[in-house]
Amino acid sequence: MNGLYESGEDYLETILILKKRSGNVRSIDIVHEMNLSKPSVSRAVGILKNKGFITINEDGSIFLTDDGSKLAKRIYERHRILTEALMSLGVDEKTASEDACRIEHDISEKSFNKIKKHVRDARKSD
Repeated sequence: MNGLYESGEDYLETILILKKRSGNVRSIDIVHEMNLSKPSVSRAVGILKNKGFITINEDGSIFLTDDGSKLAKRIYERHRILTEALMSLGVDEKTASEDACRIEHDISEKSFNKIKKHVRDARKSD
């Protein structure tokens, strides 16, 4: 267990995505991306910092620590694979992504690895 709630994992995933997209992440970027209030994001960022998942430099830029990066990449991979699996079953992309976001936090490692293998095998056969 990583000591974070589902929402904390969502924040880390969002920071990773924003970092890939623009290279620099600040709290206001998270506010806009997640459509949340500034106080909510400020509180969450403080928790992530205190738990050692992020650092914040003097200009307010947010960086994932090694632990934060590992967890964010794990959650992001789960999101991508689960979205792809659901879409392959005929679920539209928006619904698949929303459902993947809920599933990614609760699915066991064993089940996720089986889905991941299935998705990869399906890609190879295309």
